[in-house]
Amino acid sequence: MSETYPTILVIEDEAPIRRFLRASLEIQNFRLREASTGARGLSLAAAQPPPDIILLDLGLPDMEGLEVLRHLREWTSVPIIILSARGQEQDKIRGLDAGADDYLTKPFSVAELSARLRVALRHVARSLGEGGMSLFQAGGLRVDLVNRHVYVEDREIHLTPIQYKLLTVLVRHAGKVVTQKHLLSEVWGPEGEPNYVRIYVHQLRHKLEADPVRPRYLQTEPGVGYRLTGEIP
Repeated sequence: MSETYPTILVIEDEAPIRRFLRASLEIQNFRLREASTGARGLSLAAAQPPPDIILLDLGLPDMEGLEVLRHLREWTSVPIIILSARGQEQDKIRGLDAGADDYLTKPFSVAELSARLRVALRHVARSLGEGGMSLFQAGGLRVDLVNRHVYVEDREIHLTPIQYKLLTVLVRHAGKVVTQKHLLSEVWGPEGEPNYVRIYVHQLRHKLEADPVRPRYLQTEPGVGYRLTGEIP
């Protein structure tokens, strides 16, 4: 990550949106690089020092945003948040499956974008930590990944092996949307059935949430997947 202020690369062809992002983010001490085409965005992404986060529009004049995303994922793991007016579930799923870390539908609030940026920066910080992450904590939820213990408000929760594996996949992607397809592949592999994810998330909520109907940690992104959230340190 940058030694001074985090650098955000904005790949967006609409000048008013770039101006809005610049005004909103520079006041929060983010440094911006801007590109109005996919080709320029790829060039700036490869410049040194690299950006800390990329905000990517899907509707670019010279190439599809998904094509830019696939090119970026060939060589960089920098967090990429899609900003798009395409709000259909399938558009979100395609973007996330292609390698995006998050997806915001236009119009969006500055507060929501800022929160997603903070989560992305925390994810980068954790990945740079010594030996990787060994302890995850979000509010009262604590997962000891070394000793395989799970606690809620200091009370140990006993999970089945499948429940624990599903939780650890969500922990590795904490704060980000994880598609049902990705969860199914990671936890069950080719033997998995589509309804497995829904069933086991339901089970996890009943073990981890004070109110499973209004979950604090395991959030649903309708038609797309799930997000492990909460106040992540």
